[in-house]
Amino acid sequence: AIELSPKYAKAYYRRAMCNIQTLRYPAAIADLKKVMQLEPSNQQVKTQLESAQKLLRRSEFEKAIEMEEEQSAVDRCREIITGGGCVLDKDYTGPRLDEIDGKYQISLEFIQAMISWFKDGKTLPKRYVWEIVLGAYEQFAKEPSLVEVPVPEGATLDVIGDVHGQFYDVLHLFSLTQPPSENHILLMNGDLVDRGSWSIEVILLAFAYKWLYPTKMYINRGNHEAKDMNRQYGFEGEAKAKHGEQSYKLFAHAFTAMPLATLVSPTQPPTNKASAILSPEGRKRYFVTHGGLFSKDGVTLDEIKKIDRIGKQPGTEGLICATHLLWTDPQEVPGRGPSKRGVGISFGPDVTRRWCELNGVTGILRSHEVRQGEYGYAIEHGGLCTTVFSAPNYVDQVGNKGAFIRIDSRGTQEYFQFEAQPHPPMKPMAYAGGGLASLMM
Repeated sequence: AIELSPKYAKAYYRRAMCNIQTLRYPAAIADLKKVMQLEPSNQQVKTQLESAQKLLRRSEFEKAIEMEEEQSAVDRCREIITGGGCVLDKDYTGPRLDEIDGKYQISLEFIQAMISWFKDGKTLPKRYVWEIVLGAYEQFAKEPSLVEVPVPEGATLDVIGDVHGQFYDVLHLFSLTQPPSENHILLMNGDLVDRGSWSIEVILLAFAYKWLYPTKMYINRGNHEAKDMNRQYGFEGEAKAKHGEQSYKLFAHAFTAMPLATLVSPTQPPTNKASAILSPEGRKRYFVTHGGLFSKDGVTLDEIKKIDRIGKQPGTEGLICATHLLWTDPQEVPGRGPSKRGVGISFGPDVTRRWCELNGVTGILRSHEVRQGEYGYAIEHGGLCTTVFSAPNYVDQVGNKGAFIRIDSRGTQEYFQFEAQPHPPMKPMAYAGGGLASLMM
């Protein structure tokens, strides 16, 4: 539009809004200044320009502070606990972690009581929040960036897409999947937080299951498990409001330890091998990551497994594998193209097939995009790429169903859909900063 009409103010404004959502503040400011030149009396644009300039100053200040901080938030919280600076409030009457030889232990009974406590609108004490996050972090830190999860005979694994802080929908979802157990594995594929206004409850529930069932609960990192996104889309504000700044820093560091992808590996021969791409052992297996594939061919599973991730923010540039794993989307046409998001790329069906054949992968399961309408999922690229999204009626307005995918020990997939559930009267993005509560990504 700008090429056709260089004085078309609305085009500059819309591009500015896209740049704000993808955290490219200098580009947004340049476009908003252009609008002000074209429409100097537009008060709305002036206000948005001032907001974008504040966001840029804040972002640059916080990045400078982060560069100065050498100690990880995990080490700092452990230090505070050891020094007696984070003790349990004597007046606390909620669910209690077991304590054995001075160390807290988690139990299924605690998780069930915690769910009831959250449904009553109550929060956990800071000490318990820290223990849950540290318990999950210790498990994540043991895992490579690509985790291989076998599905033994008689077991099933459920792949869950974005849930985005929609706690009451997550409770309904878990009633359908059932919690992790000896013969049932859960894999949450990123974007547990932001947008919805119960992100703390969602992430603490997921982390509690990870602490309790480290080999039955797996969680991939999404593009919203990142400081830049949390700053704008609600989680930072929510974490600080409910549990304080140091708690937010602890969550942010724990997010960096979350694996970037999971290789779901059924252990039994497939019922139907027709045209399927199989592993070297003749089994089906699925590559599960939040976004998708890469800007170049030839990336191997072993390369992904070795990505150095802990303590690192993915950003929107830089580390090619992490950035694309978290941000890319499929496209219908062959080849690669620019992303509609302005971050990462889009990849076509030929790219998917080449990568699956190179790595002996039956299909890619990814999330990252709402799937509107009846299904809550979409099978694309000739069946080699499936998108699953698990936040029904996304941000209380999209009207979509949620979905999850079940995989058995032979690699057979089954799809389930579910509707949104009622929740207390709190709007999405209640804790969002920077005036972005009304914007959709």
